Amino acid sequence: MEKPTLQGEMIVLRPIRADDAAAVWDAVSDPEGRRLTGTTHEFSRAEIDAWCASVAALDGRIDLAVTMHGSDEYLGEIVLNDIDEDVRSANLRLAMRPAYRGRGYGTEAILLVLGLAFDGLGLHRVGLDVLSVNTRALSMYENLGFRVEGRLRDAYRDGERWCDAILMGLLEDEFRAGQLG
Repeated sequence: MEKPTLQGEMIVLRPIRADDAAAVWDAVSDPEGRRLTGTTHEFSRAEIDAWCASVAALDGRIDLAVTMHGSDEYLGEIVLNDIDEDVRSANLRLAMRPAYRGRGYGTEAILLVLGLAFDGLGLHRVGLDVLSVNTRALSMYENLGFRVEGRLRDAYRDGERWCDAILMGLLEDEFRAGQLG
């Protein structure tokens, strides 16, 4: 599948490339980002280099770099993975570099990818999970129309403690109703 480039008001989403590796390394090395996403794997720079060089060719997923208009700098990534054409569903994941959180780039990226998912790919459902300690992300997803569908108790670590995964989903008709509102 050809990976798309999507343009919004503030941002451009484009396929992740090998030359994004240094910025991706910065993102996966950020302690707060790792905490809020439940990342426990310690990536090596070689793993990141290989991933960035190969991810655009993988089937069943669309990994896009978030960039600003007029700049090609990697600000974060948004991923539509586990794409199931038969069930017409996929999973969504967003991770922004520290300096670009809370500026609206993630919200716009999600809206662009949801448009791709429902209008371009013909999906019926997009799901995600968010850590219960990531209240800002939880609020953003709810404001975009995602509904809480369940909870996986103590599914992630938050330092020495445990935290829950909140399962959320958005259906095609809910997305369309949100566009009208």
